[in-house]
Amino acid sequence: MTESTTFATAEDRPWLEETKRHRDFAYWWDRVGILVVLIALVGFMAVAAPNFGSVDNLLNIARSISINAILAAGMTFVILTAGIDLSVGSILAVSGVASVMVAMAGVPAPFAILIGILAGAAAGLINGVLTAYLALAAFIVTLGTMTFLRGLAFTMTDGQPIVDNDLNFKELGNGYILGIPIPVYVMLAVYIIAWFVLERTRYGRHVYAVGGNPEAARLAGVNVKRVITSVYVVSGACAGLAGVIFSARVVSAQPNAGMGYELDAIAAVVLGGTSLAGGRGRIVGTLIGSVILGVLSTGLILLGVPFFTQLLIKGVVIIVAVAIDSLKQRPIRRRRRAEKVALADQ
Repeated sequence: MTESTTFATAEDRPWLEETKRHRDFAYWWDRVGILVVLIALVGFMAVAAPNFGSVDNLLNIARSISINAILAAGMTFVILTAGIDLSVGSILAVSGVASVMVAMAGVPAPFAILIGILAGAAAGLINGVLTAYLALAAFIVTLGTMTFLRGLAFTMTDGQPIVDNDLNFKELGNGYILGIPIPVYVMLAVYIIAWFVLERTRYGRHVYAVGGNPEAARLAGVNVKRVITSVYVVSGACAGLAGVIFSARVVSAQPNAGMGYELDAIAAVVLGGTSLAGGRGRIVGTLIGSVILGVLSTGLILLGVPFFTQLLIKGVVIIVAVAIDSLKQRPIRRRRRAEKVALADQ
């Protein structure tokens, strides 16, 4: 028995025991449970889905995962601050269109890629400023920019795809290094950088602090508004990079690219253990969550499951992920309610 339960009153002990059980569940799920789910899913698909375990199929899965995983990496920063970004799919489209258009105008490939990323970061900056400095609800802000940016993508292309079979950065989406698709290397680089930033820098600690308790973070000297703005810029830049890779993959600017991708990104983040309430989560969990969704999607296709049934299954997965997050947050909500009652009684 822990010290807290040893000296607790008889009335407190049931609550403390329940809190400990939920805390143990949260710890188990974040570090072990999600990995067990991935292993079980891969094992099932390897047995049930034809050709699932072939090298070509595994490489295709890795390539298909990369775009959503990069989106989810940026989304993790936002959700860690208790925010949400519904515009990443539209940012992906606009950034892809921008990169293709400047490449076709004769801009060298590195600069075309950079322009796509900067376009995404600029869109994220708009989201961040409106959310942090004007105190607007992130859900409403990003819902509005999602619609606006989608319209912008269609306007830039006159509603039609722009195809360029000689696109100068198409190797970014279609090339290989040592037999591994280049998008996989880019994805891994993004996650290594994100892990280092969140786990080994002061900025990362500030992100967690703002998500856990923004008022306490402000009193501790953290510039909360700047941190909130920055995480949307990070999310936008990641969406911009994903848009460039997508356009390189299909060698075209697609104004309808990324539709619905924001839901997959959010699902990967929450499934990976990051709390929608903010302040809790691991970037490694997001990567595992992205792999789970990618394996599930590919496996269902190989099993011949109709597309509309796949949507039903994905919807269930998202609901389950949110339910697990709610279970992990229950003791925290109860403690906060108890603290409010104690303050009211004083």
